[in-house]
Amino acid sequence: MTTTPHTTPRANPQPAGEPGAPGPGATSRRQAPTADTAQVGVSSRARRGAAPWSRGLPIAGAIIALWAVTLVLALRLPVPGGLAAGSGAGGAWLAGAWLEGAVIVGVVLLRTFLSTGLFITAHDAMHGVVAPGKPRVNAWVGQLALGLYALFPFGRLREAHHEHHRYAGTARDPDFRHEDAPAGGLGVLRWYGRFVWQYLSWWQVVGMAAIFNVLVHVAGVPEGRLLLFWVLPSLLSTVQLFVFGTWLPHRDDHGSFADGHRARTLAFPTWLSLLTCYHFGYHWEHHAWPHVPWWRLPAARRERVGVGQDEAGC
Repeated sequence: MTTTPHTTPRANPQPAGEPGAPGPGATSRRQAPTADTAQVGVSSRARRGAAPWSRGLPIAGAIIALWAVTLVLALRLPVPGGLAAGSGAGGAWLAGAWLEGAVIVGVVLLRTFLSTGLFITAHDAMHGVVAPGKPRVNAWVGQLALGLYALFPFGRLREAHHEHHRYAGTARDPDFRHEDAPAGGLGVLRWYGRFVWQYLSWWQVVGMAAIFNVLVHVAGVPEGRLLLFWVLPSLLSTVQLFVFGTWLPHRDDHGSFADGHRARTLAFPTWLSLLTCYHFGYHWEHHAWPHVPWWRLPAARRERVGVGQDEAGC
């Protein structure tokens, strides 16, 4: 996989949580933003993408609704072995088992993608772009998304994320582990473990365990379905968020970062960028313009690299 370090000098962006951050499009379409041009106004297309009550709120609502609906439907699916309970011999049973397994894997992957979407929705709420100019709405939507994800407190994660933007790749960055960044193998696993654990609290673990037991022992939901379609996708989504939203964009290959953003863009085509982590592989663009919502990051990247350039090879 190819990644793209950037040589553009960092501007002095406004703090990530404040309105009025710079956006793409202030320069020639084939010219990367510089320390001067990155502070100039937002392009007309970017303004449309961040207009009050624009697509941000409906998109957030759709992700949250799809997460909830697919969970309810998935909990009604048979766990492995369900098809085997029916009649049929030999090849018919084997075909049924393969079909059941394929359905379950597909549902787990879909649920993982939507669980990641919950966190990305909360992330955009942290930057105020779910409902621009409506801080309370952003806080409500962000807390709802994080509560469904794993009972995370929105305020604490928002503060930590703004610290990440202010001090990216330094000792004050809560998401960065300098001692593990250049390392592979165990170093990556240590970074992942600290990345997840630092945002967890005992009351969250107790709360999730209580919800799990109420669903099993009071609501009568089979334990296997909860593990497959609720717990497993949530755990897999933490790996997805870490790999494509933190480790690959922020790993320090022996001082390879050329500007203060200390981030790189992953050279993925748009469709793969969406599937991997809702375009968070376009991470330099996100750090340069934190108020561009996730669904506008491909356009921000195209504006930066210029029209006509192969988007898979920035």
